[in-house]
Amino acid sequence: MNYLYIVLTIAFTVFGQIAIKTQVMQAGALPTDPAGKLEFLLRLLLNPWIISAFAAAFLASVTWMGAMTKFQLSHAYPFMSLNFVIVLLLSAWLFHEPLSMTRIIGVSLICLGTVIAAQG
Repeated sequence: MNYLYIVLTIAFTVFGQIAIKTQVMQAGALPTDPAGKLEFLLRLLLNPWIISAFAAAFLASVTWMGAMTKFQLSHAYPFMSLNFVIVLLLSAWLFHEPLSMTRIIGVSLICLGTVIAAQG
């Protein structure tokens, strides 16, 4: 049950990254003029999905505090590397971002390192 704190931290973090990417893609390119940039960013900041991403970041912090009451930092923190794995896979699936052999090998090394680090 203690690992639920870590799982929730990862889930909230990944949700926030995917939600922000989705909304930024829908918003289009960042304008070049300063007033346009400000309006663009304010519009994004008021977007309910962006607000939910910020809320998810807050909740990730709360669940991480819970994890820190149950685990040593050196044991729990390697699991945060799974954020990279999940975001990489979801970005390939949802956003059709390239998933090269180099990235697959890198993700595999992250997973292996996470398993090894969690053992100690």
